[in-house]
Amino acid sequence: MKQHQGKAQYTLAELTKDLDVTIQGDPDCMIDSINTISRARQGQLAFLVNPLYKKYLQTTQASAVILSASDAEICPVNAVIARDPYYIYAQLATFFDNRPQPKSGIHSSVVMGENCHIDPSVCIGPYCVIGDEVILDANVVLGPGCNLANGVEIGKNSRLDANVTLYYQVKIGQRVVIASGTVVGSDGFGIAKHQGVWHKVPQLGGVIIMDDVEIGANCTIDRGAIEDTVIESGVKLDNLIQIGHNVRIRENTAIAGCVGVAGSADIGKNCLIGGGTGVGGHITIADNVAITGMTAVTKSIRDPGIYSSGVGGLMTNMEWRKNSARMNRLEHLMQRVKTLETALKELTKE
Repeated sequence: MKQHQGKAQYTLAELTKDLDVTIQGDPDCMIDSINTISRARQGQLAFLVNPLYKKYLQTTQASAVILSASDAEICPVNAVIARDPYYIYAQLATFFDNRPQPKSGIHSSVVMGENCHIDPSVCIGPYCVIGDEVILDANVVLGPGCNLANGVEIGKNSRLDANVTLYYQVKIGQRVVIASGTVVGSDGFGIAKHQGVWHKVPQLGGVIIMDDVEIGANCTIDRGAIEDTVIESGVKLDNLIQIGHNVRIRENTAIAGCVGVAGSADIGKNCLIGGGTGVGGHITIADNVAITGMTAVTKSIRDPGIYSSGVGGLMTNMEWRKNSARMNRLEHLMQRVKTLETALKELTKE
């Protein structure tokens, strides 16, 4: 995604130049910021994607709204008509991104190891610790307090926010973004029990994170036990995700927060995994699979589609307690049915 050096205002024509959209209304309408459709004021741009918010369209105070052609018919203000309104919103929001822009340079408090290759354009914040033989390519940004162990490699235009830790021999591709508190390359959960005592299994692999990956805050990605843990290009990980050793997540898969993926799972391309899902170890998930939140994935998924587990959706506590009680009596009920089936067979014979 491009990042623009912000001006105070833009016309709709300036904002939408080179985008596949149609402007309904005044292309010279001035926009100074973005807001929600229910709270926007004059001079602001809003967007309509979720049908639940369509009720606010008739009364919106926004100067313009990004929406689909079907909604444009009832839009009382200027409209930016798009086939994919949310994508267009994402593109226009870059004009108003007020993230501080880093300047190249290495802070005086940085501790630097030996034989490192640091491009002159990098920005390294205060109190970073960098091990030996680390490679930082052009325009890499390290926020304050990052810790890079020996042999780490980071590709062009990647950014680590404050307090990210990369263990030894972790390789990061280009345009990767890692949010604060994430740890990449810590040991996987490898333990062997011998004579009643747990013994640690050395984790000999590394971690490879390919291009255009985004990783949220406080995630943990374990190094491989023998082979590498691999996160392929375009993968998006939310906050608080645990990725076990030897996991492979293939291109353009998106995983929501609080998901746990056990060791050696192989997740396909273009998958969507809802928050709180647990993925078992040594299983395979096909390409183009969507898994709804709080699902327990205990076996491989071979075909594309939408998958869920659990007992129903949201319900009152009393309903949940009744259903749980009934679930606990299923074994008894099954035995009664078997007994009745046997009795019915005997009666049929007679």
